[in-house]
Amino acid sequence: MKDVFARLGSDLFSAILFLAVYLITDNVILATSVAVAGAVAQVIYARIKGQQLNYMTYASLVLVVGLGAVTLLTNDARFMLAKPAIAHFAIGLIMLKRGWMLRYMPPIVVETVPEYVTAAGYAWALLMFVIGAGMIAVASTGDLKLWAFYLTVVAGGGKILAFAVQYLVLRLIVSSRRRAAARA
Repeated sequence: MKDVFARLGSDLFSAILFLAVYLITDNVILATSVAVAGAVAQVIYARIKGQQLNYMTYASLVLVVGLGAVTLLTNDARFMLAKPAIAHFAIGLIMLKRGWMLRYMPPIVVETVPEYVTAAGYAWALLMFVIGAGMIAVASTGDLKLWAFYLTVVAGGGKILAFAVQYLVLRLIVSSRRRAAARA
């Protein structure tokens, strides 16, 4: 679980930097510059440490730099606020691959209910699209406090709730099927 939060923090690093600097200074240019510099420094640090970077890391960097440039040119924070939405859409597209979630499940779940795991994978893709659409709507308002609330409470809480529901449902179904198989 600690690794999940570390990865999430890493993925949201530039957004967190942007939000913190903007809330402290109320300066879009400074906040954007710090977020872009932070994203570039994060990739450079990972490369120096010899960490393997996947295409999502580079895609995120391109988004931060690209949206940061547009934000700097227009002096409009909404472009930087849209970055997490684009990431959610990209992740949602990846999650449309049939069976993507099977590799993350314990063997007993994969052996017992692979069809439910596949359905859960599609449900997660849908959740990413819904969260991304909501984030675009919130970002378009330009309200930083609303955006921060949505990013942390709504998006984060929605994922935690979805994980808990998925865990309980799969656990109940696997237990039920194993009891039925033991009786037969």
